[in-house]
Order: sequence, then structure tokens, then C-alpha cells
Amino acid sequence: MTFAVALAMLEREGRWLLQLRDDIEGIVHPGCWGLFGGHLDPGERPEQAILRELREEIGWGAPALPFWFEHRDTQLSATYFRGPLTVPLTALQLNEGQDMVLAGVLGTIAMGIPLWAALRHDPAPLTSLGTAPSTPLGRVAVSGN
Repeated sequence: MTFAVALAMLEREGRWLLQLRDDIEGIVHPGCWGLFGGHLDPGERPEQAILRELREEIGWGAPALPFWFEHRDTQLSATYFRGPLTVPLTALQLNEGQDMVLAGVLGTIAMGIPLWAALRHDPAPLTSLGTAPSTPLGRVAVSGN
């Protein structure tokens, strides 16, 4: 069965907003860093879902985000949106997940370095940000159950 998700790649001052996913059994990539976003509700379009997910997960009424790309395989249809995070990190309220961070993602991925989770007080691994399943980075982390 294929499921659909919408994910946001949000940039501020050259860094990207990431979410440390909850350590809950039954969710995709528990305890890993990933993008904010989540599953589409029935009848919902990806551009609606991403704005709803950002309101729910970080309390941010984001402006419409531009489409970036789509990744599909036999199990997942992921629509990615990319845009600026127009508010400081301190203006966001974490409502889902264990932590959030603005990170220089490309260097972190290249070196395989776990990101420090300040609220959890330890490092956590970074999941793939949309690479194909055959790559060493694995599958994308999505928000939502």
C-alpha cells in the first residue's frame, strides 16, 4: 500500500530546520532527525497538508511554500516543499517530536555525524532527506504516525 506525505525543507541563515522524531513504537524512524511534515488526510492536497502539518507540529502559520520535487516508489509518495523559515527558531513551539534544530545539513550528512539533541541531552542519527532507498543514507523520515 502506498501512503502520501508532504515534507518541508525550510532554510534560515544557511541552515535547515530539522525535527528529532519521537521515540514511539509504530512511527517511521523513531528517535532520528528528519523533516517536518506528515501524512495527507483523505482528500487533502500536498500543499494543504504541509501548511496544516507546520501549524500542528511547530505552531507556525507558514506562507504558501513552493513545490520542490516529488519522490515516488512502491510504498511512498513524498512531495517536498522548500522555502525560507521566516521566523526565528525561538518563535516556534515544538508540539510534536523531541527537539528541533537549525542545522548545516549537508556537512552533517557527508560526515555521518549525529546531531546533538539539546532537549534530550544526547546525539541522535540523521535519516535521509529524500535519497533513493538504494543509497547508503536509506529512506526518508516523515512526521506523523
